Amino acid sequence: MNKTTFALLGELIAECLATLIIVMIGDSVVAMYALYDPSPYRLSYWGLSITWGLGVTIAIYVTGAVSGTHANPAVTLALACYRGFSWKKVVPYWVAQVVGGFLGAALVYTLYSPVIVHFAQAHHLDFVHDGAAGGVFFTAPGDAITPLHALGDEIILTAFLVLGIFAITCEYNTVAPQANSGALIIGLLVAIIGASSGNLEGWAINPARDFGPRLFCFIAGWGPSALPGPQNYWWVPVVGPLLGGLAGATLYQVLLRPFMPARSARSATPAD
Repeated sequence: MNKTTFALLGELIAECLATLIIVMIGDSVVAMYALYDPSPYRLSYWGLSITWGLGVTIAIYVTGAVSGTHANPAVTLALACYRGFSWKKVVPYWVAQVVGGFLGAALVYTLYSPVIVHFAQAHHLDFVHDGAAGGVFFTAPGDAITPLHALGDEIILTAFLVLGIFAITCEYNTVAPQANSGALIIGLLVAIIGASSGNLEGWAINPARDFGPRLFCFIAGWGPSALPGPQNYWWVPVVGPLLGGLAGATLYQVLLRPFMPARSARSATPAD
């Protein structure tokens, strides 16, 4: 195995592990929120949001030195378009991220399967037809939200996410977090999005975070209630974040990055 192949293998392992960590922590806190009565988070939703965000922070600290911790196909695509990430790595990264989401969901199911079964029985719900406890693993439109509206939401929310990530990691941004504190701020960014918009449709903002667990649930017994899901919803949290990530990256690169102080001092070109 040559050095390039070895390095790529390490990056793919890191991306898989990063997404696994995010999904395991995030879906577990949703299980705490949804499956218990009284729920420890029912009156403190910010606790759920901040736990999701800190899951992202931990994933970055664990894997960032190896792969940069994209852990999100929308981020990978945006970095390939604007930050010089190799296009040859895009699809392998996406596959690794989805596998990580799948494995993270499997770990959550391992932890919570007795509680999930009890929840379904107590509420007289069926996994295949009612999607019992499926919301622990994958997203769905909230009250009054149609799939088309959810698509727009996911575009907007993911644009905000990637706009923030690009600002936090920009070498020319003189007020960006320094050293390793960027991981914490990115985690807080995820938490803020969840706290402000999570009830719309579960705040996927990450195709791998939704599709990986959805695929696991399809295999584990939820069947069509997971994939394709009610109203054929499965594609919305995939396409929406990919489009939104590109939109957010484009906003930063076109509207802000050319005017960064350090960049202006160098009289850099917009393509620099």
